[in-house]
Amino acid sequence: MQTEKYTISGQLVDVWQQTIYPANVFIEAGKIKAIEALPANASVPQQYILPGFIDSHVHVESSMLVPSEFARLAVVHGTVGTISDPHEIANVCGMEGVEFMLANARQTNFSFNFGAPSCVPATTFETAGAALHSTDVAALLQRDDIKYLSEMMNFPGVLHGDEEVMKKIAAAKAVNKPVDGHAPGLMGKPAQQYIAAGISTDHECFTAEEALNKLNFGMKILIREGSAAKNFEALIDLMHTHYENMMFCSDDKHPDSLAIGHINQLCARAVAKGIDVFKVLKAACVNPIQHYRLNIGLLRVGDPADCIVVNNLTDFKVLQTYIKGHLVAEHGRTLLSSVPVTHINQFNCMPVTEDDLAIKITEYPLQQDKIPVIQALDGQLITKKIWITPKVINGYIVSGIENDVLKMVVVNRYHPAPIAKAFIQNFGLQKGAIASTVAHDSHNIVAVGTNDADLAQAINAVIQEKGGISAVNGNNTKVLPLPVAGLMSTDDGYTVAAAYTAIDAMVKNELGSTLAAPFMTLSFMALLVIPHIKLSDKGLFDGDHFQLWPIE
Repeated sequence: MQTEKYTISGQLVDVWQQTIYPANVFIEAGKIKAIEALPANASVPQQYILPGFIDSHVHVESSMLVPSEFARLAVVHGTVGTISDPHEIANVCGMEGVEFMLANARQTNFSFNFGAPSCVPATTFETAGAALHSTDVAALLQRDDIKYLSEMMNFPGVLHGDEEVMKKIAAAKAVNKPVDGHAPGLMGKPAQQYIAAGISTDHECFTAEEALNKLNFGMKILIREGSAAKNFEALIDLMHTHYENMMFCSDDKHPDSLAIGHINQLCARAVAKGIDVFKVLKAACVNPIQHYRLNIGLLRVGDPADCIVVNNLTDFKVLQTYIKGHLVAEHGRTLLSSVPVTHINQFNCMPVTEDDLAIKITEYPLQQDKIPVIQALDGQLITKKIWITPKVINGYIVSGIENDVLKMVVVNRYHPAPIAKAFIQNFGLQKGAIASTVAHDSHNIVAVGTNDADLAQAINAVIQEKGGISAVNGNNTKVLPLPVAGLMSTDDGYTVAAAYTAIDAMVKNELGSTLAAPFMTLSFMALLVIPHIKLSDKGLFDGDHFQLWPIE
């Protein structure tokens, strides 16, 4: 059906006039040539034609797929474009990483819209593989294929007028490109100041109160529902009255969940909540295109033919997806082809031993015989700081399965350095260990385990592959290699999704994790710009005081 000239018939959903009527949509040379409204009683297929969906903020790398493979899965669910921040690979490979993403994306029929990463490295309290300075960011923003300044995570830098931060924002303003935000928990005058600096969006709100506060200051709010961070339930009711300034995004989505659904799932959930379908489609289709001034069609005569056909406006099961007039997915099957991928990476790390992971009680911060512990929260990126009496054997602090306080370590993957160690609660492992080189934002090796033998094996398994995720239970080791920057696979997207499903099942069923997405949660335990306590390769970090432990 990928011809130069053809017709789609069905119930046309006109988001602009907020009407639904039978119509023929004529597509020619990749564009919508004409739309013919038919009589109300016209015989047309029982299907609905509407604009394609946009993920308004996503790190493609978190899918563990290169852009061309991400696209192959996303189009099945009616996604025709993304607002993509290449921040993850930039932290590993710098400008070369950004160029890799752009080059791979150009090889497939999908509208990737990349931004210039604003925070590489994210903080000075961790070791990344590269740095992008304001001059680098300004050069990227001059390019037509860079659409915006990616999320400004350094909100303290904005509030205190940091020179490098302000130069990056000024560079975006100079070329009239939007600036994305990242300011979890920021409200009141600090939020107003942050927004006044020129920052237009935020995807980090985890309460309706916070989102409403920022909306009232003129910011656009993204409802995020990814594999780890899930804010849909907290924010969706705001769409009744604030739909003009809201969008949907996934932020970080693992391959197994991308294989199942994408923005179409959020549309179905929103309609089920009683949100008017036109408001939902404004957020899912129109607002991202208008805010970022994208060259993506919105089902108007003369637009690129970027549209989808769904079974109904309740569950949004996608029957067909068209991009630039080409049929790219039909009835749950992708029609995009895989493309060859050349590796890009930066990895300089030696295997670890059990002795390297040991923690003497005399080496760890104590407060009234208790230690600070990271408390992970399922479905959230924020953590809590709690104090717990440690389990000590022969002068060493060890994991305590009985109260779910497990050892967590971060290993520098870029050069030899001391191993950072801490303890974390709520992973629920009863045995074994897991490790990952997907560890926002610097992507060092992060691991959690019940014992040092399995912990060392899990770490060494990903070191051997120069990147990946692993799960270990004694002699049983599973690894999903991620040779592209230690973040992405070169394999077919569905093959990666199946491999991820298998290792995720092992962590839950065999090792006992109680988390919905243990590897995604693990990947954020080194993300220092999200409160309240995390672990970088340089040590335990207090997000409230924004400094390494001990707090002075």
